[in-house]
Amino acid sequence: MTALVELEHVSKRFVQPLDLAGRIARALGADVSDEVVHAVDDVSFAVHEGEVVGLVGESGCGKSTLGRMVAGILEPSAGVIRYRGRPEAGLKVQMIFQDPFASLNPRMRVAEIVGEAPLVHGIVKHEALDAYVDEILLRCGLDPGYKRRYPHQFSGGQRSRIGIARALAVQPEFLVCDEAVAALDVSIQAQILNLFMRLRRELGLTYLFISHDLGVVEHLSDRVVIMYLGRVVETASAEAIFRAPNHPYTQALLRQVPRLDARRTQFKPIIGEIPSPLAPPAGCHFHPRCPHAMARCREEAPRLREIAPGQLSACHLNG
Repeated sequence: MTALVELEHVSKRFVQPLDLAGRIARALGADVSDEVVHAVDDVSFAVHEGEVVGLVGESGCGKSTLGRMVAGILEPSAGVIRYRGRPEAGLKVQMIFQDPFASLNPRMRVAEIVGEAPLVHGIVKHEALDAYVDEILLRCGLDPGYKRRYPHQFSGGQRSRIGIARALAVQPEFLVCDEAVAALDVSIQAQILNLFMRLRRELGLTYLFISHDLGVVEHLSDRVVIMYLGRVVETASAEAIFRAPNHPYTQALLRQVPRLDARRTQFKPIIGEIPSPLAPPAGCHFHPRCPHAMARCREEAPRLREIAPGQLSACHLNG
């Protein structure tokens, strides 16, 4: 398969400069400095054409920031993101956001939300816009008769479909889905997931599907990338990840997934809290919570390397 999107040593840091009081304190000799959030730290992987890659991790691990960089909304602080070998993706990459209530302009009608971008970018002529919007809405399971309504007049599931229609309207090849079903009821989640899979078949789409829900990721993804505190700790096919996870963090995450054949299993959360990205631990970021941590883990960051065909893991236990 062709690599549609490639990330090479991508990092993102958010810097909060000192306010006036902080600058005065620093001038007087206080040991204060700008706050730097290490949201994404040296991430490299590729998404192949026609593939669904699930990006998984706890809240605060940098998943959404990474997705926004892939979609071109944020610029990397370091590294490069290539689309078909080039640094600019343009309209070919679109993003579907987590919150269907906040991601739609409440002052615009659905026809404007879906039709604005293809009209501005010359994808469709003004005289053909109505028919084009109707076609997109029907493809996403929406009644075109409601296109004059505002977002607040729709349910959460319908708003999610509107967000998908807006993304599809510019004829993308790659969709970044950021927790696209997390805010929905379970029954509606299933409908939207089925819509994603149907659109993949009909339009040949490629997805980066960001989620903390491992059940959804297992159902939808061909390959899974596991992130922890800004770094990729393991990547493999979905089948390999769920059958034989290698990294201690991946193993801990999978133990949290409810299983019908393990009703008597006692729930054991991952020990400790995810550290602050303002001051990530030295060495392996997971070592403060890892039951297998050793002295080397506290000092040296493990390299992501292949441990089995198609499976990469960043753990010193692999030798």
